[in-house]
Amino acid sequence: MKIALICTEKLAFPPVNGGAIQVYLEGALPILSQHHEITVFSIQDPKLPNRVISGGVKYIRLPASTTEEYVRGLKPHLTDDFDLVHVFNRPRWVPFLSKDLTCAFSLSLHNEMFFPKKISSTLANACIDRVSFITTVSHFVANAVKDLYPSAASKLHPVYSAVDCNIYKPIWSNDKDSFRDVLRAKYGLQNHKTILYVGRLTPKKGTHIVLDAMNSVMKSHPNTALMIIGSKWYGGNETNEYIDLLKRVSKELRGPVIFTGFLTPNEIPKYYSIGDIFVNMSQWREPLARVHYEAMAAGLPIITTNRGGNAEVMEEGVNGFVMNDYENPRLLEKNIVNLLDNKDLALRLGVNGRKMAEEKYNFNRLATDLLKLFESVK
Repeated sequence: MKIALICTEKLAFPPVNGGAIQVYLEGALPILSQHHEITVFSIQDPKLPNRVISGGVKYIRLPASTTEEYVRGLKPHLTDDFDLVHVFNRPRWVPFLSKDLTCAFSLSLHNEMFFPKKISSTLANACIDRVSFITTVSHFVANAVKDLYPSAASKLHPVYSAVDCNIYKPIWSNDKDSFRDVLRAKYGLQNHKTILYVGRLTPKKGTHIVLDAMNSVMKSHPNTALMIIGSKWYGGNETNEYIDLLKRVSKELRGPVIFTGFLTPNEIPKYYSIGDIFVNMSQWREPLARVHYEAMAAGLPIITTNRGGNAEVMEEGVNGFVMNDYENPRLLEKNIVNLLDNKDLALRLGVNGRKMAEEKYNFNRLATDLLKLFESVK
């Protein structure tokens, strides 16, 4: 089959500036391209050529000073020479991009993009009618679509994302490629238990709750540190009032608090090896944060919130703990202290998480799930 993969207007592909969708596709693409002739469309980036064929995949990168420029630029490239056009996370583009075409279309949904404030019911129904199937990153996202548009039910297929366990060394590894000792020495954390947070720095991600909890944790457990990996947005380190507040508050804590700023996807796996406990404090209807897969691959026990689809990859007391009282820093503190005081428990959760990542959340499984759906439209 000839397949077109349409990335969003937000970030370039491959993920030179990060992005969950881009990482998802990057992991699956080498397997998908062994079976089908694939063209990937994305926005231009100074670090990437506008057109290239690499690894048997054709890349076409288009200008995107506005969303409209990008979408209109896509349209002439899409013809019935393609057997399938697979659109990432933009249901409202499907009616326009598919106009006058008879080839199959499908949608990969990574957020709640069918909310009325994001798409009219007319466009939503037109998209649902036109696509052969809709993949979602969680049952949570699929159910949200089904609740709004029951007609979509038969087309919805939750397909969990994945992680490459070959590039995430578990924290107990003595492998020569492990960066744990090197990075802990770099940041002076050799004698600290390090709590790791990875994500964008926004109120809906709950970074402030992590700092509140750590204020108490550091008083009762003086040899703890907090590392915060992330920035306001992918690819840069612009600040704002919220980030300034986080940094001011962090200076009042007893132990080290390290803000790394933005790290590239190539750097991220190394930094997971620094941690001892992973925390995710999503406060919003998170589709399913891919950091959970990464933390599992690194062998870190996870503390997360029961928001959106996050709990779908968690087994309570098996690979970590899920907080129903997700706004409560005292509950987060209690969970962190429990793991600090019970090394065997923390190790067991981390080992279980690593096994889950290897067996359930690998890119071979993700690509196989996608291939079955791609080939169903023949």
